[in-house]
Amino acid sequence: QVQLVESGGGLVQAGGSLRLSCAASGRTFSSYAMGWFRQAPGKDREFVAFITWSGEATYYADSVKGRFTISRDNAKNTAYLQMNSLKPEDTAVYYCAAEGSLRGIRLRVEEYDYWGQGTQVTVSS
Repeated sequence: QVQLVESGGGLVQAGGSLRLSCAASGRTFSSYAMGWFRQAPGKDREFVAFITWSGEATYYADSVKGRFTISRDNAKNTAYLQMNSLKPEDTAVYYCAAEGSLRGIRLRVEEYDYWGQGTQVTVSS
């Protein structure tokens, strides 16, 4: 079992920045690739960013490429999502998720094993 807890969400003006954190406990954090997803009201949960267990490779949705950065610190059992140049359309609940197959990039919700409870990000125009 892996327990994930997100933090760092909040209200920010368009153009601003936030850094989300995802603290993991339970099984060895470095055994899992990590993903960030988001879900806006009335919409499906969508992929945002992915990072391999080692942190050597990352992948982003086109909508956030160049603005968001995913990272991890295995010594601290924490993954991060740095969000810059935020737009109102980035408003959503953001979730981190862990995936243990270590078989490459994972983009789909159903491919992940564990999920956090989510943190709200609201970007005002």
